[in-house]
Amino acid sequence: MGHCLAVLHRAAAMWIQVRTMDGKETHRVDSLSKLTKVDELRVKIFELFKVEPERQRLFYRGKQMEDGHTIFDYNVGLNDIVQLLIRQKAPPGDVVKSKEKEAELSDSDSGCGSTQSESDKSSTHGEVEGQTAGTSAQTNAAELIDPGFGFYKINELVDARDLNMGAWFEAQILKVTKTTKTPKEEAAETEPAEEETLYHVKYEDYPENGVIQLLDKDVRPRARTVYQWHQLEPGMVVMVNYNPDDPKERGYWYDAEIQRKRETRTLREIYAKIILGDAGDSLNDCRIMFLTEIYKIEEPGSLGETPAGSESPLKRSNGPECKHCKDDPKKNCQWCNCHSCGIKQDPDKQLLCDECDMAYHIYCLNPPLTSIPEDEDWYCPGCRNDTSEVVKAGEKLKESKKKAKMASASSSSQRDWGKGMACVGRTKQCTIVPSNHYGPIPGIPVGSLWKFRVQVSESGVHRPHVAGIHGRSNDGAYSLVLAGGYEDDVDDGNEFTYTGSGGRDLSGNKRTAEQSCDQTLTHMNRALALNCNIPVNAKNGAEAKNWKEGKPVRVVRSCKGRKHSKYSPEEGNRYDGIYKIVKYWPAKGKSGFLVWRYLLKRDDDEPAPWTRDGKERIKKLGLTMQYPAGYQKEKENKNEVEEAAATPSKAKRKRKSQGSESTKTSPAKTPKKMKVEQYKLTKEQKALIKSDEANKKVWGEAMESLSLGPKFLNKVEEVFLCICCQEVVFQPITTECQHNVCRECLQRSFKAEVYTCPACRHDLGKNYSMAVNKSLQDILNQFFPGYSNGR
Repeated sequence: MGHCLAVLHRAAAMWIQVRTMDGKETHRVDSLSKLTKVDELRVKIFELFKVEPERQRLFYRGKQMEDGHTIFDYNVGLNDIVQLLIRQKAPPGDVVKSKEKEAELSDSDSGCGSTQSESDKSSTHGEVEGQTAGTSAQTNAAELIDPGFGFYKINELVDARDLNMGAWFEAQILKVTKTTKTPKEEAAETEPAEEETLYHVKYEDYPENGVIQLLDKDVRPRARTVYQWHQLEPGMVVMVNYNPDDPKERGYWYDAEIQRKRETRTLREIYAKIILGDAGDSLNDCRIMFLTEIYKIEEPGSLGETPAGSESPLKRSNGPECKHCKDDPKKNCQWCNCHSCGIKQDPDKQLLCDECDMAYHIYCLNPPLTSIPEDEDWYCPGCRNDTSEVVKAGEKLKESKKKAKMASASSSSQRDWGKGMACVGRTKQCTIVPSNHYGPIPGIPVGSLWKFRVQVSESGVHRPHVAGIHGRSNDGAYSLVLAGGYEDDVDDGNEFTYTGSGGRDLSGNKRTAEQSCDQTLTHMNRALALNCNIPVNAKNGAEAKNWKEGKPVRVVRSCKGRKHSKYSPEEGNRYDGIYKIVKYWPAKGKSGFLVWRYLLKRDDDEPAPWTRDGKERIKKLGLTMQYPAGYQKEKENKNEVEEAAATPSKAKRKRKSQGSESTKTSPAKTPKKMKVEQYKLTKEQKALIKSDEANKKVWGEAMESLSLGPKFLNKVEEVFLCICCQEVVFQPITTECQHNVCRECLQRSFKAEVYTCPACRHDLGKNYSMAVNKSLQDILNQFFPGYSNGR
């Protein structure tokens, strides 16, 4: 029984957090496995929350968890939060609903309904009727009607200004009314309110805009007089065609003041100031492309009556609606017409997708439709969500192809493989350096301890959860773990003999097995050989004369090797520094099969953790065992289980209860706080920090953490985090508002025409000069060597 409890204490099981939807109550659920069923989880939740399983609705990442599935099916990770929504108890006498309706989420109740309400429909019909009435009025009334006031008559053709763009468009007056002019505040009491004319106009080329109400200043007679080249002079205000977005293409009609005129034997040029509306906004030094279409601005009352039925002498052309086909009726276009065939025909048989706004002929769809559907919302095949793939609330998960290919899915073993910490997955990832980084990880000193291998992976020291070697066969090895897994390993501290990988049958999702065949110098074995400072010899191995020039390997020792080596830690996993490969060779192992062996020697300036200097340094840095979030509480719960499992005699139970009472009455001893050695900056680092004047305040905040030792680097990483990519800034741009952004991130922002600081939205301007802060870049390279690789 004692042996079983010891095994229970060593094997850490998975745990999660369960929180109510209102956030008022949170409990840990311990002793879980990846293979724990949701219905089993409900029973554990009942013990903690006292909520019956049938009243529990569990949600994880927006999905409702259903019975019959495991928490592995929902990808629930270690210490993740599962939300609990408690169903209300049904009042007595009510009819119990069916299970399907009870599990469904009602879109109408949550306000997410997609159907149009009656009020919306009535308002839509009102708009359509108004537009139809306006169209019929335009068709029937062709004569000019004098309202008795204002410059223009009803049905007269005019130019009307768009108040948003400042451009002029051809329009027709439908109605003329009077409105009271709003007086200024100063003269509101002395002067009587004046009346001004209000014109109700409709744009000829944009009937969908409806009727627009404009004042006198925004309406003028239809332009018809075209200036000749010799009539144009600097200082004249004329109407020109210009495209602010693409100046070389045809655009809309704006008022412009000619600034300069230039003529050579082969070239004519006019540069003008484009006037954008009545507010005084303008675009200076714009080259006018269409010199034969410069119109005179007509004054009110200067032209005779222009009936609605007649056409203007010159019909002005605006920019094309479609930039792809330039509105060419003979050219097929999949952008302004059917996105499938592109043929410009049968507009009455086209459906417009409510998501991508692309049109489709009903006969071009697959399968084709015979008529326009009556549904208000329609989505094309590319935008439509397949309802059969959507997992609704209360439904079972769809089968995952990825998980179906896993070895655990096809295994016939009944073993619960989901309890190990190697199965829980990483909760965070090391991004300060790339995965192919050689040498130490910034901020991880020699002697750092972690309880589980998954934490070593999260720190970036050794990234694989289970594999002993991390490397690439075409590059080299970056790290390895010495865990005593091979009987041929010999550990002497500052040097050790390491056995390569392979030669074992790990089929069926096995973690380890006996040696069953010869090893070869491929994959990770070849990666280790590439670290040796000599060309690879796949037959006999090789030995480097100048082994210190080889590539560095980070070495982690595991407590599993304690039974074979006194240099292994008693608990957890310890980072022991940098080693380099002296030689490698093939040899016959104790199992009788060929293995590849490697001799590694320590080459690190930091003292080894088992030496006196190393132990003192560990104390000065305050390095202690690092546990996963919530592990200590889980450990306490297991101790309670062990105490409950033990069944002592009456006398022992009495002595134990007396001991527990004495423990309660005696004051709790607070653990002595160890003094951590302050992080020491070099003279060069101090000089670089002092030279970075733009970040003086930020460095002041970071320097307050020098007393925390190695955690000072965590603070530097925090304060110099790019708000865009959430990494330490690379090629940093220190803005005038004192924020630091990666140059590439800021360039991406400017490319999207966002010319503000990503952190505070301070306007930087379109022509902002992106000068890299070299002092900051140099100091970050010293604190985090290698972090710029792969950026």
